[in-house]
Amino acid sequence: MSVLAGLHLDAHRPARDRRATEGVLMFTMLVLISLGVTALGFVAYALWPRWPESPAAADAPSLPITVAGVPFNVPPQAMRIAAQRTPGAQARVDLAYLWPSLVPPGTAEAPQLNERDRVFVTIAVATSLAPIERLKNIYPRYTASAPMPGPPGLALYAFRDGTPYQGEDLAYDAAAPERFLARCSRSINPLTPGTCLAERRIGDADITMRFPRDWLTNWRDVEAGLEKLIAGLRPAGGS
Repeated sequence: MSVLAGLHLDAHRPARDRRATEGVLMFTMLVLISLGVTALGFVAYALWPRWPESPAAADAPSLPITVAGVPFNVPPQAMRIAAQRTPGAQARVDLAYLWPSLVPPGTAEAPQLNERDRVFVTIAVATSLAPIERLKNIYPRYTASAPMPGPPGLALYAFRDGTPYQGEDLAYDAAAPERFLARCSRSINPLTPGTCLAERRIGDADITMRFPRDWLTNWRDVEAGLEKLIAGLRPAGGS
């Protein structure tokens, strides 16, 4: 081979090498981009919010659910929000029962009653002191020192104006406050009657039951009914 031919080949070899190197780099980049897109797609699929399984029908049997790790058996007919009618762990469920029958609205045996003949129930993750602890350590700071007149056996104290609970009264079973303890708003006029919130702590879950304040006249019947309602929500053997 002549010297000129050798020089000619040497002159073209770097260009071919550069093209080969660029081709390898381009292929590597395409592979990395493909892997990145695949990884992002997997992460997006894993994290993308998906609809829960279809809610149970309103007339289905009671659903096993847990709130804050506490088991409950809840009839779907009582659930006020259709999306909550699924078994498993939930942060909160909202229920309604007719009073005094304690059957869910809309069932065959349920009479047609108005809103004043219902008790509304919320089961949620506890976020504050237990009700009995509030009675011992918090509420006394804000209530009047002397009780209000009320039905026999019911302790009834007014919250003072200027406190976080002004406009409300504290009502509880004087002999067993752990069974019945409620904060009740005062009736302003016939269009805004007072309501009571009775609370019960079970494990790390709070059960809050809302009912008309005028039911306090027969508060022992209310206490017994709420006890029955809570017992009906707990599975056999539940503590």
